[in-house]
Amino acid sequence: MEATHPAGPGPLGAGHIGQIHITVDDLDRSLAFYADALGLPLLFRVEGQPMAFLDAGGIRLYLGQAEGSVVRSQPLLYFTVDDIDAAHDGLIARGVPFVSAPHLVHRGEDADLWMAFFRDPDGCLLALMAERSRPAE
Repeated sequence: MEATHPAGPGPLGAGHIGQIHITVDDLDRSLAFYADALGLPLLFRVEGQPMAFLDAGGIRLYLGQAEGSVVRSQPLLYFTVDDIDAAHDGLIARGVPFVSAPHLVHRGEDADLWMAFFRDPDGCLLALMAERSRPAE
């Protein structure tokens, strides 16, 4: 798929996202979901505070209870997988509630983009995404 933005660092000089915050109501419940069901490695928990950090493929995922409505987040994260059907089936087996099964969202020149949507314990929408190469015609 062709990029619609110039390559290289943005106006802030940043080349990539380092951390994403997700507001959670119950840290232990959400940590079990992201670490156990999704398999993201736990980096650390902050002692005495409702904060935990996981590794999402090199991006630090920060789970934390909001201190107020100003910092409450509702991100939509897309997890890239090689085999969307296997990932979907594996997460269903772990009790992850899906909103949609894997489905085609875009036909590209050489590959098709597939997605499947699911929710975390706080209702945050998440997705699996995969590109499937098409055989040359």
